Amino acid sequence: MDLKIDPRIIAGSATPRTPQQMRNERDLGRLRESTREFEAIFVMEMFKAMRKTIPEGGLFEKNTATEVYEEMLDTERARAVAAGDGIGLGKAMYEQLKDLVEKRR
Repeated sequence: MDLKIDPRIIAGSATPRTPQQMRNERDLGRLRESTREFEAIFVMEMFKAMRKTIPEGGLFEKNTATEVYEEMLDTERARAVAAGDGIGLGKAMYEQLKDLVEKRR
């Protein structure tokens, strides 16, 4: 069995994208990333505010190292939350702002 693939058929089946379409796709990707980062910052600030409500004292003494560790932990947790569906803030912002990117056509 001799199968030959004509590259003209494969190349001709995909519709070429215009530079404007490629720019819009790139801009939408950047917008999605920016809204995720904004949501992560928002969630991190929420974590900071919640942590302030915890009373001092307990089993371990609080020092600078503990504070740095907790801040780093909150940052990573906030990024993890925003990487998925998050709390919906990033998605809502993206949906509202993507119309601006698409209207530039």
